[in-house]
Amino acid sequence: MTTLSALQTTLAAEHAAVYLYGVLGGRTSAAATPGLLETVTAAYTEHRSRRDLLVRTITDLDATPVAAEPVYALPSALTNPAQVRRAGRELEQSCAATYAFLVANTAGTQRRWAIGALNEAAVRSLDLGGRPEDFPGA
Repeated sequence: MTTLSALQTTLAAEHAAVYLYGVLGGRTSAAATPGLLETVTAAYTEHRSRRDLLVRTITDLDATPVAAEPVYALPSALTNPAQVRRAGRELEQSCAATYAFLVANTAGTQRRWAIGALNEAAVRSLDLGGRPEDFPGA
């Protein structure tokens, strides 16, 4: 696996994360669950920033960034706060695994960045009701 391939895989995951968090935000109530909306909104903003940075990184390598899919599969039920939290938690666990893959396939500055992203995905998973793990994303 090349560094470029690992970056492209991670970008594809970030495209999906941005899409799903957009949907989760639309299924969250500012009046009924303001804390959940704040968590979902912060996650959306962070994933969008990571997506944009990956696009620039891949472009700087003289490669064409992988495009987002027109639509992504959604969890079957997103009708209450518990389901929104679960979907966000599962997404962050998936992102942690993707960033662990990126850590294994990069070096230097890119690896340090991937480690930071992995740590942040693990913390967001906890914010959404996840349990601490010894090696998140493993």
